[in-house]
Amino acid sequence: MQASVLSKQAEAKEVKVLPIMVSLLVSGFIGMFSETALNMALSDLMKELQVSAATVQWLTTGYLLVLGILVPVSGLLLQWFTTRQLFTATVCFSILGTFIAAIAPNFSILLLARVIQAVGTGLLLPLMFNTILVIFPPHKRGAAMGTIGLVIMFAPAIGPTISGLVVEHLNWHWIFWISLPFLLFALVFGMAYMQNVSTITKPKIDPLSILLSTIGFGGIVFGFSNAGEGAGGWTSPTVIISLIAGLISLLLFTTRQLSMERPMINLRVFKYPMFTMGLLMVFICMMVILSSMLLLPMYLQGGLALSGFIAGLLLSPGGIINGLMSPLTGRLFDKYGPRWLVIPGFVLVSIILWFFSDVTTTSTVMTIIGLHTCLMIGISMIMMPAQTNGLNQLPRELYPDGTAIMNTLQQIAGAIGTAVAVSIMAAGQHDYLQNAKDPANLAIIPNALTAGVQQAFVFTMIVALVGLVCAMFIKRVKVKH
Repeated sequence: MQASVLSKQAEAKEVKVLPIMVSLLVSGFIGMFSETALNMALSDLMKELQVSAATVQWLTTGYLLVLGILVPVSGLLLQWFTTRQLFTATVCFSILGTFIAAIAPNFSILLLARVIQAVGTGLLLPLMFNTILVIFPPHKRGAAMGTIGLVIMFAPAIGPTISGLVVEHLNWHWIFWISLPFLLFALVFGMAYMQNVSTITKPKIDPLSILLSTIGFGGIVFGFSNAGEGAGGWTSPTVIISLIAGLISLLLFTTRQLSMERPMINLRVFKYPMFTMGLLMVFICMMVILSSMLLLPMYLQGGLALSGFIAGLLLSPGGIINGLMSPLTGRLFDKYGPRWLVIPGFVLVSIILWFFSDVTTTSTVMTIIGLHTCLMIGISMIMMPAQTNGLNQLPRELYPDGTAIMNTLQQIAGAIGTAVAVSIMAAGQHDYLQNAKDPANLAIIPNALTAGVQQAFVFTMIVALVGLVCAMFIKRVKVKH
């Protein structure tokens, strides 16, 4: 027993943290960049590939759907395969998907490429968080998670701006060509320096749990992703059936996990109150972030009549500052704990969303940049501290389950937040046009869109206020160093 402990200690001392972090950060950056980079090229893709708006949206919906299905299974995979094996597999999937997308001659091949890319990203995110928890002691995890936060927030923020430039001067294929060299570097570097740091337990694989998880999480993500779009919206049979099937499957999945001796996802993580609290706050944060990331470009383009590229450019300062703030908030978390970051963060976010609920077609560009930047500063004060504090409370054997649940519910939060925000915006727009004296007048369309955006931001403000109430109960987790 003593020899085993000494062996583990020696192994821990030999872990080269910097090369592992570089491998994860480079591949993670490109994975997250790919998630939003295609957004600015959707109009070009519709023309070039001759597909409708509903069809081209599958490039985003399909990506989210794969993440929703795969991330829950990641907890099992982390216990079956070594860190090196999983890292190599994730980057290979990303390289394959990116290469196929770069040479895609039609929409079907491009959609297949996006699905393969999503497999890579879906496996990489839980692997990143799990590895951080294993290789860093608790008192240094805040700074490490902050560095991961820099990648997770910075990459999607600059994705639309870079892709806007690429599409303007080259074509959409080059969005993928410029990603390939970075992924190849990450693979070669990772194969040279990545170490096996996780514990392999090889729990029994339960096909029924995997099936229920796939239908459950997949149905929820698919249902909400489609609820805000297309004919029928929330009353669409596809949406209703998807959500009902997803909810029933999740209930059956939960019942099965609680009855199994070695479950696929160990739901005992919910016995740890600060994990549950952190999870709830991250869920709320993701709803706010992704709904805002959808509403603001629509407002800038439809309400202020700016081009897609300019809209992306205006939103990039907030994303960049959020990314740069993440390591700082991580270090502050290590020193002071979560309470003095999370509570002021939610106060700031709630105030900014209240200001956003009052934007008009005459609001200045500088006002929007300033508000968005402050919003992202508030988000950076919440996300990583809440997440790190929650995961810190878990014992080591529950890290894979905790990271899988945390990442899965982030995808679901994004799907719910965007669906509800789009629905409220569409309803507000419809009401404005119905009450207008001359609904056929094209000049009032920007005003109608802005009215809908205002109502949607009221919804996000209410969500943030719920988060503020939850934040009042957060406290620092005491972890043995």
